[in-house]
Amino acid sequence: MGASPKIEGVVTRFAPSPTGYLHIGGARTALFNYLFARHHGGKYLLRIEDTDKVRSTKEAIDAILDGLSWLGIEGDGEPYFQSQFEKRHAEVAHQLLEKGAAYRCYLTSAELAERRERAQADRRPFRIESEWRDRNDWPEGEPFVVRIKAPREGETVIDDLVQGKVTVANAEIDDFVLLRSDGTPTYMLAVVVDDHDMGVTHVIRGDDHLNNAFRQLAIIRAMGWPEPAYAHVPLIHGHDGAKLSKRHGALGVDSYRDELGILPEALFNYLLRLGWGHGDDEIISRDQAVEWFDVNHVGKSPSRFDLKKLENLNGHYIREADDARLATLASPKLGLSYEDLSLLIQAMPELKARAHNLNELAEGAAFLFASRPISVEEKAAALLTVESREHLRLAHQALSEVSEWTHDSTDAAVRKVAEEHELKLGKLAQPLRAALTGKTTSPGIFDVLVLLGRDESLARIADQISGAH
Repeated sequence: MGASPKIEGVVTRFAPSPTGYLHIGGARTALFNYLFARHHGGKYLLRIEDTDKVRSTKEAIDAILDGLSWLGIEGDGEPYFQSQFEKRHAEVAHQLLEKGAAYRCYLTSAELAERRERAQADRRPFRIESEWRDRNDWPEGEPFVVRIKAPREGETVIDDLVQGKVTVANAEIDDFVLLRSDGTPTYMLAVVVDDHDMGVTHVIRGDDHLNNAFRQLAIIRAMGWPEPAYAHVPLIHGHDGAKLSKRHGALGVDSYRDELGILPEALFNYLLRLGWGHGDDEIISRDQAVEWFDVNHVGKSPSRFDLKKLENLNGHYIREADDARLATLASPKLGLSYEDLSLLIQAMPELKARAHNLNELAEGAAFLFASRPISVEEKAAALLTVESREHLRLAHQALSEVSEWTHDSTDAAVRKVAEEHELKLGKLAQPLRAALTGKTTSPGIFDVLVLLGRDESLARIADQISGAH
């Protein structure tokens, strides 16, 4: 699969509404915009669409910025806040009025409601048919909205970079509102003006915005502005094909980090592969993603979010990650002191081999910092029978005689006990693991002995021989 030719002057944007967290679909949209811009050597801008003053919150803005930063896909330059440009949006609406491409509409809410009910009764689509479209005998002092004069003949065609050629009859595009009766701009107007003023060349977003593109083109063409290229990406569904919801794992990006223990490079890679591919490659680095990405290879069908696949991919990145970094990330989950961190780093090569997330990493490391007598899980306690306690006594005696406490020396001592008493190694290793960690799974038993050290190991074994738990 060859790299696509470079396009000069590419500018993309990610434009979230700060009415909640950065959800998984938004993060993927941001990622695709980021990669497309980086691939073509262009700009990737962030626009906060905060015109809903009631629902937009500083906490949500901070969460969006934090999530993008964590994923390493912050916008170029400072974020653009849509609410700061309301005067500019209104100015364009008045320019459209002057051009005759928009009109004052004095239809009241009651009149619109009556016409909507009539359309429903007749079982036909409701379209705005305003008698004010071609009038200029405006009543003095009466409230009005400004509506676009949408084209009524012919059709509008979009050559979408993902969906292909999409055609809509212009008769289906009604005269939507540009300015409300209080003079504030609508979302539809603000988006078009902002995209133009920011120099956006490529609009990459979810395909739930495809219908909006035809309305937005009506404004763009009326103003005589350059038309952006559109790429409408199919939405993400759950693993069962249903609309993505919290039960599928549709959480905020911060939850994947803080609650599920996912690494940013794993989520970056996973989101990239949701709806886009490069041959059979599953593990894709950031540099490879920038080199290979193009929207032409985004699929037309909805992708399916699978939390299990994300966790498996995360396991790969945990095994590849630096030990000190992993220890630093996992230590808050264990409440460790700075002194304990060095032990966690030392243990990391063994711990990370079997962990799928930072939570499992921390859980697997907890035995290292447990106070004596350690708590023993029910399954592990079942291994500590009268017979196995006798085996522990034999192992304790042999280990007590080991002077140089290493993996090889402890291994030799335990194996010697097994041979002398004709025991399978598991008959010693399993109760040893239970006594040393309180669990049935852990790093290799001789690694555990070395990590805990001679005194702590012998003391924990002695606790279980005596039944102190």
